[in-house]
Parts: sequence; structure tokens; C-alpha cells
Amino acid sequence: MTLDRHALGFGAGERAIFASDPWASRGRLFPETGSLTRSDFQRDRDRIVHTTAFRRLKHKTQVFIAADGDHYRTRLTHTIEVAQIARALARALKLDEDLAEGVALVHDFGHTPFGHTGEDALHEMLEPYGGFDHNAQSLRIVTKLERRYAEFDGLNLTWESLEGLVKHNGPLVAASGEGMRGPVPQPILDYCAVHDLELASFASLEAQVAAIADDIAYNTHDIDDGLRSGYLTFEMLEEIPFLAGLMREVGGRYPGLEASRFTHEIMRRQITAMVEDVITVAQDNLKDIRPDSAADVRNAGRVIATFSGDMSKTDQQIKKMLMTRIYRHPEVMRVRANAAQIVTDLYNAFMADPREMQKHYWIDQIAGMAEPAKARHVGDYLAGMTDTYAIAVHQRLFDHTPDLR
Repeated sequence: MTLDRHALGFGAGERAIFASDPWASRGRLFPETGSLTRSDFQRDRDRIVHTTAFRRLKHKTQVFIAADGDHYRTRLTHTIEVAQIARALARALKLDEDLAEGVALVHDFGHTPFGHTGEDALHEMLEPYGGFDHNAQSLRIVTKLERRYAEFDGLNLTWESLEGLVKHNGPLVAASGEGMRGPVPQPILDYCAVHDLELASFASLEAQVAAIADDIAYNTHDIDDGLRSGYLTFEMLEEIPFLAGLMREVGGRYPGLEASRFTHEIMRRQITAMVEDVITVAQDNLKDIRPDSAADVRNAGRVIATFSGDMSKTDQQIKKMLMTRIYRHPEVMRVRANAAQIVTDLYNAFMADPREMQKHYWIDQIAGMAEPAKARHVGDYLAGMTDTYAIAVHQRLFDHTPDLR
């Protein structure tokens, strides 16, 4: 496969025929008058950026708890990096950049405090009531939990933005209606009952580039943060042929380069190589499928924006290294156990006395609710917490708060 540079749209210009058309959106659940100055997808992106949920991302863990240092990625900085890569991919493929960026910006809204640790703990607590899924929680936030507008709950995003949020990792159900990766979370089914997001089809190409941008971003910045933490070393990176090649290239061009600059030169080359690989694969797939519309992309039966076979192998090698060397490092596991204890303690405290959820919108009604409804409200409240707020509330309610340093 060869990258076709003449087909790339390096300037914001005419969209491809298979791109999502912001002037022909399927609309919003609650009809609104269009803007004279912004497309519907621009308005979606702007609404996402102005949410409380977006601001909370700055104090939510990516991998390393914020107390570990100011320079580690948070959910917010990760999200910004994903959005930048998604927009670059969208421009190269002549897609709608605003839709791709919006999906990237909203994709982690539903994450709990303390990263996947918090999600696992909350899922365990909510399992008798349907469990917890951060993607479904993102949908709840933008369709129900954000309370900003006079005429509706949530953000009233377009069908395309909501579809991209829910299906950016592929279809959720098979043609038979069965879940592709287990049961479809109930919040997604509930929403689709009133605003069908067509869970059996693939998402737009804009959502697909947002999804692969997520992989590119964390594969790169988790290595960067791992080197900064000392859990990774340059010698460990040499175990992966792709990274070893990048290190030889940088070392040969800049002998004796200081470690921080050496790291950055590797990371920027990694992002470039992965982005160009996705563009090349997407171009070849588009030539094969020849879609005449965004609908043809959804019905193509496969992902269009993805890695090549060789880069997929590298992607899996990097993920395995990160899992072994960082995510399951004994010190990280110690902190994860303590973070899980905080989430579990808070859940039990709120279920015992919902009044401890200070400033909750429905605080006066929750105590009298049936157990499943009360549990879901507690889950919403806990998922919305930042790391810092969860720690502060735990310190208020308990005599001892586990150490996260």
C-alpha cells in the first residue's frame, strides 16, 4: 500500500462525497432553528466544550493519579490530543472535521474518577442493576444529565454526533439483534427507543477516525508518561521492533540528545507513522468500497479507518507492553486498589444516606426511590466526580482515606 498524497486535503476545503454533510443532518431529538454562522456539527462541538463534564476531565485520571505530578496526562489532556489527531485524519480524508473533533471531545465524558479502576469498582457495585459502562454514561450525560438549556435536558446533539459517540468502536448489535460484545447497556437501549441510532450499522467515517485517534493518542502518551515515571525504560522499548527502529533513527540523527528531547522525537515519529498508516489503509478501503454517501460508509460491513496488518501487530505489542510494564506494575496496582476502595466506600455511604450527595439535583426525592433507581442516581453522582472531589468527600465521611501517592 502507498500513501496517495495527491488525494489528501491539507486545507479545510470541499468535503468528500462519503463525508457527513453538516447541512443535511438527520437532526436533533428536539428540533431547533439552525444557526446563520455555524453548521450543526460546529454547534455540537461548541456545546460539548462548554459542558461541566468537559471541565471535570481536567481532574480525572488517565493512568497516573494527578498527585503523582503535574506533567502526567489527565482525561482532559488525553481528550485534546485525541481531538487533534482526529481532526488531522479528517482533514486528510476530506471529512467533516467538526464532527470528528466533536466525537473525539465527548468520547470520555462517562469515565469515573480514577480511570478504569473507578469504572471497574462502580460496575461491580451496580452489577445487580445493570452495571456501569462509561460509553453508556457518556450518552446519559449528553442526553439527560447536563442541565444547561431551558427547553431540554442534555445537549440535544445531532443524530450524527450521538451515533458517533455510541458506535465509534463499531456496531453494538448484529443483524439478529444480539449484542456484538455482550448485552447492550440499558441506557443506550432506552435512548434508542425514542431516537434510533441504528446500532447494527457502522458509524460515520468521522467517528471511525475519532476511534482510531484514541488508540494512537494513548499508545503514544502512555509510553511518554511511562518513561517519565520510570516504569518504562528505553531498553524496554527496544523489545518492540517498530519503536526500536524509531530510536535508531533519532539516535543516528541526533547523537547524544538529552532524554526528554529524545523521547519527544520518538513520540512525534510514532504519531506520524500511525496517522499515515491509517490514512493509507482508509484510502485503499475507499477505493475498494467506492462509497457514494455517508450511508454507504455505514453499510460497508467493515471498518474503513483502521491500521494495516503490520501496524495492528505493532499496536498489540505496544498495548501488551503497557499492560505488563505500567498498568499492572505493583505500585500502580497498589494505588488502584486504594482508589477502588474510595469508590466502593462512597457508593455504600451514598446508598445508606443519599443526603451525603450534597448538591445533587434530586437529593430530596432519592431516599424514597426504589433500590434500582436510587443506585443509578448514586452511580451518576459518583461517575461525575473528579479524583480530587472524590478524595475530599471521602475525607469528610471517613476517618481514614487510602493513600493514592
